[in-house]
Parts: sequence; structure tokens; C-alpha cells
Amino acid sequence: MNLGAFSVSLNVKDIHKSKEFYEKLGFEMLGGDITQNWLILKNDHHIIGLFQGMFEKNILTFNPGWNQEAENLESFTDIRELQKELKAKGLTLLTEADETTEGPASITLEDPDGNPILIDQHR
Repeated sequence: MNLGAFSVSLNVKDIHKSKEFYEKLGFEMLGGDITQNWLILKNDHHIIGLFQGMFEKNILTFNPGWNQEAENLESFTDIRELQKELKAKGLTLLTEADETTEGPASITLEDPDGNPILIDQHR
């Protein structure tokens, strides 16, 4: 099962301090808008998102249709197919994609320890 590009979305208290800290670890801006309290940072193939005041817990994030450079892939497994496969394996989804639609959609689930997982297809 290929879930797409992987990143960790961090719930941060002070986005400016967090940006400065991760830049010292070699991360550079990939996207986002600090005035809206969110940034995407990259160090080689490692991606983290910094989000201030947008959610309660850190989130494991997968993006079907993207590689680790946030570039569109020619071929990928649509989120609706991933959803069917996850449900067939007995996993409980907290939110589901509308299987009658196409294009952007997301699903969420939690691991056994309550860690949120977001699978977010942008195209």
C-alpha cells in the first residue's frame, strides 16, 4: 500500500520559535504562510509541518499523489481505493472520503495509541 509522501504535522506553541529551531537543524522553507500560523519545512527527504493553533495533537500525514518533493506523481492510488483497502483490513476510519467523488479528499484514523493519522489527497 503506497500512501504517498510522508510528513509529520506538529502542533506548536510559537511558530516563530519553532521555525528558528528547525532551521538550526537544517530545515528550509518549502511552503506555507507564517502570517496564517502554518509552515512546511524540508530537510533532504524529511518534511515537517508547523501549525500553531490549528489542531490539538501532532499528526502523521500522508499525501497520495505526491512524492517527497511535493511534486505530482503520474500514477498513484486514489484515496478512495486506499479507504476501501483500509476498511477491508478492519480499520476504523474517523472521517471518510465520499466514494462517489473524484479529486481532492481526505480520511483520518488513529493508531492504537491514539495518534492521529491524516491521509490527504490534494488532487
